[in-house]
Amino acid sequence: MRIVFLLAFTLGSWSWVAAKKPNVIVFLVDDYDKCETSVYGGKVLTPNLDRLAREGMTFLNAHVTSTVCTPSRYTFLTGRYAGSSYCEEYSELFPEGKQALPGFNVELEEDNMNVGAVFAKNGYAAGYVGKYHVGPDPGDEAAREAGLREDPKNVPFSEEVNRLKFENEKIARKMIKQRGFTWAKNIYWNNTKAPFQMHNPEWTIAAAVDFLEEHKDKPFYLHYCTTLLHGPNGQWFKSLDFPKVTGEGMIEKELGVMPPRKTVMERIRKAGLTENEAGYLWMDDSLGVLLDKLDELGIADNTLVLFTADHGSGNKGSLYKDRGTEVPCIMRWPAGMRKGVRCEELLQNTDFVPTWFDISGIKPPKEYQIDGVSLKPLFKKFKEPVRPYVYSEIGAARSVKTKRFSYLALRYTKDQVAGVRENQRKYLREVSGLSGGVSRALMANENALTYDQLYDLQNDPETRNNLAYKKSHTATLESMKSSLKAELKRFPKHPYGEFSPGGNAIPGSGYDDVFERVRTYAETEKKKGKKK
Repeated sequence: MRIVFLLAFTLGSWSWVAAKKPNVIVFLVDDYDKCETSVYGGKVLTPNLDRLAREGMTFLNAHVTSTVCTPSRYTFLTGRYAGSSYCEEYSELFPEGKQALPGFNVELEEDNMNVGAVFAKNGYAAGYVGKYHVGPDPGDEAAREAGLREDPKNVPFSEEVNRLKFENEKIARKMIKQRGFTWAKNIYWNNTKAPFQMHNPEWTIAAAVDFLEEHKDKPFYLHYCTTLLHGPNGQWFKSLDFPKVTGEGMIEKELGVMPPRKTVMERIRKAGLTENEAGYLWMDDSLGVLLDKLDELGIADNTLVLFTADHGSGNKGSLYKDRGTEVPCIMRWPAGMRKGVRCEELLQNTDFVPTWFDISGIKPPKEYQIDGVSLKPLFKKFKEPVRPYVYSEIGAARSVKTKRFSYLALRYTKDQVAGVRENQRKYLREVSGLSGGVSRALMANENALTYDQLYDLQNDPETRNNLAYKKSHTATLESMKSSLKAELKRFPKHPYGEFSPGGNAIPGSGYDDVFERVRTYAETEKKKGKKK
């Protein structure tokens, strides 16, 4: 009788644990190349990332849909492509019938169809910490109405500037709560700027610890965004000397919530590394604080932790896989996924939000648009694909990638072609800038300014040999184009090249001279920058 009772009690306890809604933490790093991650063979010191991988799943083929901060972060928060945005600015820039150029022109919509708001409406505490970069610019009308003022750029420190920074951070918290989150603290509204252009992971992880302690007894979702490892690359160690510089200005005393800063370089040198690798360990220390706190609170087993990046840095602003769309992706959820597994299946950052809803048993509102698929099946059957390809977009560029091939299309609009031919600086800057579609890859890859690119990722992982114009790969090219055309149907209001013709969209041919002008302009600007 006692055995039966004990068995019934054990099964009942297990059922209660299994039925308890999981917690979710998204740990998002900035400008982090996959190849610079220890778990993927990078020569850096990140023991907590190694631990996360041992105790969870490492995804070898994870991608983001845009390769600059704002559109990628929009997708992490909504499960939608930036091209699916219907925020006011994007809608005004690209009305129906006009080819869209997704980039730094999207933000969370006012109807609060985002992950934090939906979790909050379903009984979760929804917290936000760290870098935001998906709201209106401080100079915009919406920001001014909320009381957010423009931070003076690159000015000397003063008490007045410090007070403005402090007040802006408090307003930023309120604005994030207006987007449906229940809790927000220690916010960087955009990228850091002088005189506060220093990283401070202690400041953000201290807020994350506060959130966990306050909400340990109820289900929660935490969106945590560190400013590391935003550039300039290799110079992160310089921030170690400024422990009081934060996103709310200069604070009165050091926080002391992480291993002492002086030990970062000590451990780096002991590992045979240099100051260039200090940022990775420093970021990893903050992850360790988070993991240890989950253990201390006894909630680690039923908390899914995702570690990933908003995009790569080397090919930032382009759609190449290497140091571009491909990102590190490690997940741990002891109660719901296998551990020590390396999964080779494709996924993209549209897939995270539907996954969180799926594992939490949440049904979003009918009007909530999601462009991704749930990754939950991979947690048990990690060799069964959930999607045939991944899609990416930035400016005038679009791409689809399978495990084997990568196809990139570059289709300028009528306006861009005409503007460049007239040497209008507005258009030259637009198509060569971070949101143009090629950006940092323009000088690194001779094929960057080309209508079509096709790469065999198995034999050419660094994408140097463009196969798009080789007869031997005609069938593959057409297949990849067909996949891109199918994905572009998600944007029925916006044409794109010859794939979905109309409006100001034009086919990919007939403006080689424009590409040459853009290249010449970019080379000239680069020389000017070096002279400075």
